[in-house]
Amino acid sequence: MPQKILAGRATDPQLRGDLVQVKVDQVILSRAPSRALAEAIATGMKKTPVEVAVAYDGTCVADASSLADIDEGSPHSVSPEFPTYNIPIARPGIGFPAPVHLERFAAPARLALTDDPRLATVGGIGMLSLVVSPSQLGQALATGSAWLRPPRSVQIHLSGRVRPFVCARDVALELLRRNLDEVVRRIEGEHHAPVILEFAGPSARLLSVGDRAVLCGIAPQVGAAAALFVSDEKTEVFLRDQRRSKAHRALVPDPGAPCEEVVSIDLGTVDPLLMDEEGVVRPVRDLAGKPVAQVVLGGDSGVTLRDMLAAALLLKSKRVPSRLDLLVAPPSRQVLEVLAQSGALVDLVATGARIVEPDRRVVTSEIYPPPPGGLSLRTADPEPRIAGAPSFVVASAETLAYAVATGSVGDPRSFKRPVRVTVPRALPTDDVLILRDKKGEQVSTKKPPPAPAAVPWKGPLTLDVLAGVPKGNGRAAVGARGRKAAAPAEPAAPVAPVAPVVEDDRAQPAPAESKAAGGVALVLSTLDEVRAVAERATDLSTVRAVVAPFVPSTAVSAFASEGIATFLVGAEALGSIKEQKSVELPAPAQWGDRVAAVFGSERVEVAWLATGMERSWTHAGTVRQPPSAGKPAR
Repeated sequence: MPQKILAGRATDPQLRGDLVQVKVDQVILSRAPSRALAEAIATGMKKTPVEVAVAYDGTCVADASSLADIDEGSPHSVSPEFPTYNIPIARPGIGFPAPVHLERFAAPARLALTDDPRLATVGGIGMLSLVVSPSQLGQALATGSAWLRPPRSVQIHLSGRVRPFVCARDVALELLRRNLDEVVRRIEGEHHAPVILEFAGPSARLLSVGDRAVLCGIAPQVGAAAALFVSDEKTEVFLRDQRRSKAHRALVPDPGAPCEEVVSIDLGTVDPLLMDEEGVVRPVRDLAGKPVAQVVLGGDSGVTLRDMLAAALLLKSKRVPSRLDLLVAPPSRQVLEVLAQSGALVDLVATGARIVEPDRRVVTSEIYPPPPGGLSLRTADPEPRIAGAPSFVVASAETLAYAVATGSVGDPRSFKRPVRVTVPRALPTDDVLILRDKKGEQVSTKKPPPAPAAVPWKGPLTLDVLAGVPKGNGRAAVGARGRKAAAPAEPAAPVAPVAPVVEDDRAQPAPAESKAAGGVALVLSTLDEVRAVAERATDLSTVRAVVAPFVPSTAVSAFASEGIATFLVGAEALGSIKEQKSVELPAPAQWGDRVAAVFGSERVEVAWLATGMERSWTHAGTVRQPPSAGKPAR
């Protein structure tokens, strides 16, 4: 199915070559909207030719820092200028980007590009959503096209029916427990291509679009580029309920279409599961009786409207225990309105719930973090698990309801009698919080944000070696990709690198040493560490190279577009590499598929993962094209 979507939009329908140019239907801006807009303007964009482009402003709880970000043109802010470029703004309060986009904009058999891995959930409607860097998004906004690696597919065959008190969240956790990440990693290693999960089988067609979205949300956690369901009558009904029937297109795999591997799962064998604080999926009974201090019901993934209504019914006439804090974060404004109209919101408030705004920092635990020394249960998918990051338990909405009712972890089947939930068909679809340009009314006198200067690779380079992910959120003013982009400088003048703080305990190099070196090489051990750095690449201006035993193809492309070289190294060499203080890399002209790097006094052969045009992006330090270049693919 993903090949069918791309082939219909590619300049080469056969999808031959390392990268192919494809026409983009939608661009979703969530993590660094202003940076993507700056890149598009630098390419010469006046108005985007993309069919749908939306910028999500996820900062609902405004404070001095968030207001300063807007005033200073932070890459992560959303300024009022977006509608003048034909990019509507989803204003704060509309909900989390993933569920809102699924409801109001996502369309089957279309291609979307985004900078937020959490938008993998839109695959539940049959839309292919791929994660790229903000600079690649800027090119897509300006030209209507992008260069992508042709993907490979892994089919997940679903059969059987789920039992009472088993939700889509439990099925998603079961897939994680079956080591789907190892399958993805093996196929990536064999083909050096993105892997997309395709859900198929008789039971796939029985699931609602909401349940499908929950299953698609696991794609980033296993290293997959995206996940995709068929578009069928269930999809058509969902779009009709959203009053968007015209957006429907059928999408089914061709008979006998090849895939790299098939993973089968019988839904009838799935029990209530949870993912503990260490990231291990276990049966709920393994933690039975453990006291719970916090419950966060809702968020941007892992929960559907049906799940929210079921939790409200299970908690009706119950009271929150004295040592437990119940927070309800409705995924979208539409869900909030339905909960209010049905009376479910009154039941939750009567239970003792606090309703929190859909701020992006809720899912990252920057606000409402897990209480120290207490257990936190949540429905939303976790951010990449790295040292020092807040940790919590992930479980289904009905498992969370049992924890609220009893004050401790337990199997929701102890409720004995399942509730019957009727999801209303008449859904509120008023887009009052979508800000669009109305015939020039949104014209602003503010100057557009400048794009950061590219830092090309020139000659041999010595980099400081740092193990692990830099601490903090990475937005603390570290060069051209930090807060406010400086005016473009001479391309040949490298920025003065400032080494970020990392997780290890070694002394950091003094400023003079860092200045003598060419920047920083991060040595990463796990997929979560790679994901965390990829999501923050625009903030880490001193990072010039990433070395790891596994890097997904989408991350390789994103790193290359930011001028960051990605190298593959064997897991057995990681230990000795981390102990070194610096690495010497030869001039880019000497790079091939293998690069001879010198870590301290040790010579190590590493594999350069970039391919095709990605290599020229790495050398140039940017994917940016001159204003006259790059026209939409037809």
